[in-house]
Amino acid sequence: MRKEDRFSPIEVMPHSKETGEFSAAFTTTQWGEVLDAQQTDPQRARAALENLCGRYWYPLYAFIRRRGHDPHDAEDLTQSFFAHLLAHDALNTVDRTRGLFRTFLLSSLVNFLNDQHDRKQALKRGGGRQIISWDALTAEELYQHEPAGMLTPEKLFERRWALTLIQQVLGRLRQEYQSGGKAELFGQLEACLTGGVGPGFYEEAGKRLGMTEGAVRVALHRLRRRLGELLRSEIAHTVSTPSQVDEEIRYLFAAMAE
Repeated sequence: MRKEDRFSPIEVMPHSKETGEFSAAFTTTQWGEVLDAQQTDPQRARAALENLCGRYWYPLYAFIRRRGHDPHDAEDLTQSFFAHLLAHDALNTVDRTRGLFRTFLLSSLVNFLNDQHDRKQALKRGGGRQIISWDALTAEELYQHEPAGMLTPEKLFERRWALTLIQQVLGRLRQEYQSGGKAELFGQLEACLTGGVGPGFYEEAGKRLGMTEGAVRVALHRLRRRLGELLRSEIAHTVSTPSQVDEEIRYLFAAMAE
């Protein structure tokens, strides 16, 4: 497992009814609201769905590649799938009480791939509409780091879904600390979020940061706790009810451990 793949769920605390902490996670653009908007404002629902798809495209690309498609076809099929999804009333088939965004996307993709009797018809890059941007880092560059042949397409999808969630959250956390003038603190402690704390770390980090060992420990605890809060918030965007968050956290951590 690579460094960026290691993550401990210890700081992802269960929702506390006393604090009401979780209520803020269900505010805007979550999957539950997408489903609700489908009944009253389909255009808003499609816009929110497109936003979510843009954040979670890579697990689907990895699934298609692991099914045996070459890089060019996988990229085209990913774009075509999202265009197909957004152009049809696929949301009408989702069970509002059970639908996870993760399972909805994967089942929809499997159906899409199985229905492609004429491959040339599918390979149109979304009919000219670019749903996903490949500019920052190409999908194939990411895929080349995947373990070769060790995971089924379904297991690879679940693993990459979980890691994509974590990467989204780490990006948000990094931005928070940078905006708060704490970029150096985050830079010194970031590795401890996805890995362990080695001997002498607190002392060495304290010297670099001009802090006591105790202060570094407190700072790392707060950082981990905030990471857990953001992870819960991010997962809230992909479930339909608050009660599903803890179950989804357990499921995704188990997927990463396999």
